[in-house]
Amino acid sequence: MTDALNGKLPTSFWIIGVVFLLWNLLGLFGYYTQVTMTPEVMAENFTEAQQAWMMNEPAWATSAYAIAVTAGVIAAALLLMRKALALPFFILSFVAVLVQDFNAFILSDWKGVWGNTALYLPSVVFILCIVEIWYSWSAKTKGWLT
Repeated sequence: MTDALNGKLPTSFWIIGVVFLLWNLLGLFGYYTQVTMTPEVMAENFTEAQQAWMMNEPAWATSAYAIAVTAGVIAAALLLMRKALALPFFILSFVAVLVQDFNAFILSDWKGVWGNTALYLPSVVFILCIVEIWYSWSAKTKGWLT
């Protein structure tokens, strides 16, 4: 269903969609930066323990990161194109985030390496994943997505 007054989607739909896209593009940029970082740049910006943690991250966790951000970008683009396929892509992104976080918070000593402040960004990511899923589901049920 569209806005009853003018037959258009609410402006908030487009604003939220663009914010989702920008957020996920930022995540994709973060992924790209991490996997293309040279040892020299790593040494300048991270402690030895942090460098070791990043260099020893399992391939499946790095792959989960790639899937999470790529699926998020695709989902946000699909949302802006008003495609219902945005919902399963947001769900895929969230599942990949959970896989990546499993490595970081269950299998690794993240707290010893990064400290408590390392929880802030993953917490925001987790919450925004839930919001993206909820919003795309809501948009689908309102008939805004086909």
